[in-house]
Amino acid sequence: MNRKEIAEIRRRFNMDKNAISCVRGCYVNEKREIVSTFNKPLMSFPQEEAEKYLSLFKRTLAGVPGRNLIDVEFRPDQVMDGEAHGLLMGLKNTALTVDRGVETLCQKIIDGLEIEGNYLILMMHDAYDVPFKHTDENKSDVISEEVFNYILVCVCPVKLTKPALSYFADDNAFHSLDPDLVVAAPELGFMFPTFDDRATNIYSALYFTKDAANIHEDFIDAVFNADAPMPAETQRETFQSILEDALDEDLSFDVVQTVHDTLRERLEENDKDKTAEPLEISRREVVSMLESCGVPEEKVQAFQDKYVEEFGEAVSIPARNVVEPKKFEVRTPDVTVQVNPERSDLVETRVIDGVKYILIRAEEGVEVNGVNINI
Repeated sequence: MNRKEIAEIRRRFNMDKNAISCVRGCYVNEKREIVSTFNKPLMSFPQEEAEKYLSLFKRTLAGVPGRNLIDVEFRPDQVMDGEAHGLLMGLKNTALTVDRGVETLCQKIIDGLEIEGNYLILMMHDAYDVPFKHTDENKSDVISEEVFNYILVCVCPVKLTKPALSYFADDNAFHSLDPDLVVAAPELGFMFPTFDDRATNIYSALYFTKDAANIHEDFIDAVFNADAPMPAETQRETFQSILEDALDEDLSFDVVQTVHDTLRERLEENDKDKTAEPLEISRREVVSMLESCGVPEEKVQAFQDKYVEEFGEAVSIPARNVVEPKKFEVRTPDVTVQVNPERSDLVETRVIDGVKYILIRAEEGVEVNGVNINI
């Protein structure tokens, strides 16, 4: 799903726009025991409570595609007769009305989730009558034949608040407020099926993880029976290690600058198009960047070999997991310099009289500890 499609579904989580048939919950304690369950129509909740549930579901579709929001793909054989896919299809088709299916999914989540403390499993079903759109993206009065039926599941930690003083209007005074259990923002969750090209795609689920460095591999295996993708932070660390190991002394400032600036510019272009899929880079594209910097052929080949070993022959990785487009930092053991990513050209490295230097071109407006100085 691209950002525009995700945003279209997120707009559903409004009291006036959804067709949510039910909200189901399963409260689990720290011993992995089910404490309580509930199954209610959304409209049966007081408005303030209903809006809080909608907010939790909405946050399950918040994040950066490729980092926090990850596509989990099902193989054709799983779609045909896979147990995990069959369970999700059954839950979707029955709009979460069959208790046995809901109980089975909850147990899979409990068995496959390593999380400290209590948590609440929330589920909802929605039926979206997808409006037809002209090529100019304007909605039409023509009724669409597409009804997007989907379920959304999220896991929210239940945390104990800290003791505090609170104002009591009855006696116009402040008194101690006892700790209480509250539902926190979702830690992880998923939507099934996905909404690709504004239509149902039963071959995919959109998985959410709050922490891009921890995607909860056991949860993905238990619920989807699929291999977990490499976490975003691990992808970045692995890519950096490949560059360092393969290029060795040929990994210069200019090489890193070229890779960063090239990907930053491409990400900026990609971000302008909300219908575009998250930008990915291939091994060949990185090789082209290295060759343009004059990296020796044997070092370029070493990079290719290590890339294939770590990621695979034809695997592309999200560009945003390789570089931080809004960050350009130069660090030594004693000094850290933050640079405007668009002006990395102001920095260069030199060896002067046998001593290595990082040089920063400066004109006017130089400050030291907030004090304007002259150079």
